[in-house]
Amino acid sequence: MSCGKNFDSGSCVIDILRDIVDAQNDVITDCMTSCEQSIADLLGDTGGGSGLDTVPVILYCKGTCKPFKGFGSRKFDDYCNVKGSFFFRVKSVDDNGCAIVELLLSERHHDLEDSSSESNDSRHRNYDPESPADQNCNNLQASGICITVDLNCFCHVTCLPAVAAL
Repeated sequence: MSCGKNFDSGSCVIDILRDIVDAQNDVITDCMTSCEQSIADLLGDTGGGSGLDTVPVILYCKGTCKPFKGFGSRKFDDYCNVKGSFFFRVKSVDDNGCAIVELLLSERHHDLEDSSSESNDSRHRNYDPESPADQNCNNLQASGICITVDLNCFCHVTCLPAVAAL
């Protein structure tokens, strides 16, 4: 049984993430799940055009049911700057249950990275939160760091309120 509206792959996580991708790509009630509410907010179904473009998600690993933390890097001023995040923007989901997700970083982290008043050592330190609670989910921003994940490795997805991250 599918828990997504438009897909029935046999995996709840895959179906919900496909619904999110469809809703995000379309961006031009009483008791809803966080994902249904976030998708409705993204599409402006809850009152006019939303101006929002991303449904941030937290994925939970099968077996441990702990939040998944993804890592990636991009080159920044000749530094290989590894970042970790529990928050993701789903970019695509294929028919095999693989997804490309982008790490979302808090505004505080972007301020650190872009601050010219900080020393190079503190500006370029690795970003590695210990739990989702260590990241401020207000003002999440796209990082440009994308990773590929196997959605069959996850048992749960939590959707955060839709944001303008791009």
